Amino acid sequence: MTSIARNLLLLALSLTSLASQANQGTIAFVGATLIDGTDADPLPNAVLVITDGRVRAVGPRDAVTIPAGADVVDVSGKYLMPGLINAHGHVGATVGLDANGEYSRENLLRQLSLYARYGITTVFSLGGDEDAGFQLRNEQYNPDLDRARLYVAGTVVSGNDESTIRQEVNRNADLGADFIKTRIDDNLGATQKLPKPLFDALVDQAHIRRLPVAVHLFYLEDAKYMLDAGADLIAHSIRDLPVDDEFVAKVREQGVCYIPTLTREVSTFVYEDVPDFFADPYFLKEADADVLAELQTPERMSRRASSRSAQLYKQGLEVALGNVASLHAADVPIAMGTDTGPPARFQGYFEHLELQLMVEAGMSPLDALRSATGVAAQCMGMSDIGTLEPGNWADFNVLGSNPASDILNTKTIEQVYIAGNRVPD
Repeated sequence: MTSIARNLLLLALSLTSLASQANQGTIAFVGATLIDGTDADPLPNAVLVITDGRVRAVGPRDAVTIPAGADVVDVSGKYLMPGLINAHGHVGATVGLDANGEYSRENLLRQLSLYARYGITTVFSLGGDEDAGFQLRNEQYNPDLDRARLYVAGTVVSGNDESTIRQEVNRNADLGADFIKTRIDDNLGATQKLPKPLFDALVDQAHIRRLPVAVHLFYLEDAKYMLDAGADLIAHSIRDLPVDDEFVAKVREQGVCYIPTLTREVSTFVYEDVPDFFADPYFLKEADADVLAELQTPERMSRRASSRSAQLYKQGLEVALGNVASLHAADVPIAMGTDTGPPARFQGYFEHLELQLMVEAGMSPLDALRSATGVAAQCMGMSDIGTLEPGNWADFNVLGSNPASDILNTKTIEQVYIAGNRVPD
C-alpha cells in the first residue's frame, strides 16, 4: 500500500469514527419520569424520541409510537429534564485564578465542556466575548454538538460620550452579538455610574439594531430607571433595598426578566473561610487542587475577611434572597444565572448551588428547575432550547434521583446529552 493510499484509508477511518460518535438516526429513551421544562407536572413512564439531534416525539409510554429501527434506551427509574441554561455566565480568558489567562478557542472549549459535564447545556456569556466565542456560537447549530451551547454579547458597552457608546453598540452588533450588555453601577461607591443620557443612547442604539439590552446593576433606583428607559433584562439582583410595589408593577407590566446571580455574591465573601462545598464530592470531581490550595491560604482568607466590599456584598445577598422571594410571589419571570466564569466562580458547580439558593429564597424545586430551563429560554428569546418539546434541540440530563422533590438531586446527574449526543465524561 502506498503512503498516499494508507493516509487516505486512515482519514476515512477517522471520519467514520467521528461520525459514529455523533447522533444519527432515531433514539428513544423509555421509562423515565420526564420533567419537560414547561408548566406541566412531571410525567412518569415517559418516552422521549430524538431524531437527528431534535425532539421528535414525547409523551406517555402508551401514547407514543417508537419508530421502527430506533435505538431504544431503557431509563426506567431515572429522571429526565432539559439541560440547564445559565442566563448570565461568562466564557472567556480565565485560567485557574488568572482572569487574563487566555482567550482562545481551546480555552473556551475547555470551559464549555466543563459546563456540559455538570449538566449546563447552554451559557449566555454576557460580556468579554471575542472572535473565538462568536465563531463557536456560529458552529453550534448542528446535530453533532457535544459541548454547551454559547451565546455572546461582545464587549460590555461603556464610553464617555454618546458617539462612542453608539459606535460600540454597532461594533458588537456588526459582529453578530445576541445581546448588548452594559452596567449601571458604581461598585459600592468606588466608581462613576454610566450617566443616564448615555444609557438612554445605548438602549436606543441597541434597539435600532434590534438587540435586547442586559443591565448589570445593584440599586433599586437604577432598576426602576432602566425599566423607564426600555432596557430588556435585569442581569443581577437588586441588593440595596427590598423591591417595592412601584418596581413590581413596572417589571410585571413590561415583562422584563430578572436574573438573581446569587452565587456571584457568595463568591465575594465565601473564601474568608473554607467553604462547605470544598468537601462536596460533586464539586471536587472537577476542582483544581492548586486553585483550592491557593484559596485556602491564610493570607488570602484574611484579605477576604477584612474586605469592605466583601462584607457589603454579604449583606447584599440577604437583600437579594428576600427580593427573589418577593418577585417570585408576584409572578415576575426569574431566570437562573450565576455570573460564573471569573476566577473562583466555579463554572458548572455554581449553577447547582444557585438553584439551592433559589429554593432557600422560597421557590419550589420545580419552579427553580423551570427558571433554569423553559423560563430561562423564554427570557433570553430562544425558541428551540429549554424544553423537551417536539422540534427543540434534544439537550437533556439523565438523573438518578428526583430533582423536583429535592433540589440537591440535581447533583445526581448520570448522563448529559446535547443534540442527542452523550457528553463525554
